[in-house]
Amino acid sequence: METAAEIPAVNQVELHPHLTQEELREYCEHQNVKVQAWSPIARGRLVDEPTLNEIAAKYGKTATQVTLRWHLQNNVLIIPKSVTPSRLRENADIFDFELNQEDMEKINAMNINKRYGSDPDNFDF
Repeated sequence: METAAEIPAVNQVELHPHLTQEELREYCEHQNVKVQAWSPIARGRLVDEPTLNEIAAKYGKTATQVTLRWHLQNNVLIIPKSVTPSRLRENADIFDFELNQEDMEKINAMNINKRYGSDPDNFDF
């Protein structure tokens, strides 16, 4: 922000329940920059997470749907990647429920600052 000629409209970062990036999200919100989750479902690595599956059962949804809904309720833009028609439908079926505050906090508590992609601060260009 110190050297930018223009403020970016969107900051696309790796973001999922194992890497919640809360400080970055707060900074972007303060700067009026939208956050877009890169790898919003951690490349499928969270489908067996007990916390997500417990919450999913409560709502009659999948762990993936709960994760995507968590993003939306955190005002994070998401574009989940899939080429499988059934998964595309599953990813879109997240607008008929809302996670309560307790469930949001459970998911927030899953943060372990774990990246599944390259670390942008230590990337060999």
